[in-house]
Amino acid sequence: MQKLVLASNNPGKLREFQAMLAPLGIEVLTQEQLGIAEADEPHCTFVENALAKARHVSKLSGLPALADDSGICVTALGGAPGVQSARYAGEPKSDARNNQKLLQAMHGVADRRAHYYCVLVLVRAAADPQPLIAEGEWHGEIAHAERGAGGFGYDPLFWLPQLGRMSAELSCDEKAQLSHRAQALQVLLQRLPHA
Repeated sequence: MQKLVLASNNPGKLREFQAMLAPLGIEVLTQEQLGIAEADEPHCTFVENALAKARHVSKLSGLPALADDSGICVTALGGAPGVQSARYAGEPKSDARNNQKLLQAMHGVADRRAHYYCVLVLVRAAADPQPLIAEGEWHGEIAHAERGAGGFGYDPLFWLPQLGRMSAELSCDEKAQLSHRAQALQVLLQRLPHA
């Protein structure tokens, strides 16, 4: 596989995937480059949304497609924002508003445990009967205030006790080794030669 389409318009995700796949000689195109609109994400699970996005992009591009559905799951909020992470504060999508809403929801809450979750789905064709599916989790806590200028999404609130830093304070290289997306991609890459 020399070329695939990423079923996302998120520039942060694109940067991460290009950095992780470039050494393997895989060119990553975006659905935006090909004029493909985003797919609906009506499902209540990450895997169903990722599969729908991958099939949508592969069907319209005629190329293999990689879709990621990911979000942050907060223990004290019953797993919320979960699949609604990107739209937690409503439309239009806004990392700043999402972070503020999460801070408000966690006000006065002692249990700060949370994890990022990612599921990746790779389809070789739109009707691929055996999509490759991989997942990753990255555990941490929700901080009481934002800190750091790197990353995207909830990274300025995602505290990593084992590192003593926020996700938003990690370098791109560190995040590419530790994140939920990096973990899922490593699993996926192990399965690729057998696909």
